[in-house]
Amino acid sequence: MRALKIAATGMSAQQMRVETISNNLANMSTTGYNARRAEFSDLHYQQMSRPGTVNAADGTILPTGVQLGLGVRPSAVTVHLAQGSLSATGGDLDVAIEGRGFLEVTMPSGLSAYTRDGSLKRDADGLIVTSDGFPVQPEITIPTDARSISINADGEIYAYFADVPEPELLGQLTLATFANAKGLEATGANLFLETEASGPPNVTDPGSDGTGILRQGYLEDSSVDAVREVTELIEAQRGYELNAKVITAADQMLSATTQIR
Repeated sequence: MRALKIAATGMSAQQMRVETISNNLANMSTTGYNARRAEFSDLHYQQMSRPGTVNAADGTILPTGVQLGLGVRPSAVTVHLAQGSLSATGGDLDVAIEGRGFLEVTMPSGLSAYTRDGSLKRDADGLIVTSDGFPVQPEITIPTDARSISINADGEIYAYFADVPEPELLGQLTLATFANAKGLEATGANLFLETEASGPPNVTDPGSDGTGILRQGYLEDSSVDAVREVTELIEAQRGYELNAKVITAADQMLSATTQIR
């Protein structure tokens, strides 16, 4: 009976791995998306004979003992932080982060969220916002009569006006970094929230304190490696099938036992 339960935990683990891979493949075209990886650890071991104990028969020390594992469990789904390739878009408000860092935005609840999706927009009041309408911090407003804007690598935003030779500085974008960026909580819509695991944000200007720089007219592609994901999908499928065969074999053994006269 123990083999049935152990194989069931293996099938459940491989199912979770397939779901993680499915999410990665579904986000192959998501701007700034980083692939996730399911991680597992073995369950508690039943100590039939503990290593290092004295053998009652002759008094010798058991070198290994008998430890029966009880299966596998999910331990984490971690984010593989990797720089995605940059695609040229030519958009004035499209900015890619080359290196570490997240743009800070304000949610309707007032909480701060963080994103690497630099496909920014301008709302009806000229405020720079995300595709979902969340204002980017610090708030920067583009005048309605601005002919064009320029964003340099340091995050400074300049506006050009007709009949004015020199551009006007509107403000500067900042980037937030975290001691443990993998500890951020993903909320969807390319947004992350600060957690106890991530630590507080360190907000600085782009290009300083190890943060990345901004590239105007570019967007960061997803870092998903399709070939690797499909390979792992095949491995997960085969792992699921092998655990299913264990259940079949255990069932046949139990069936043979019940037929003993």
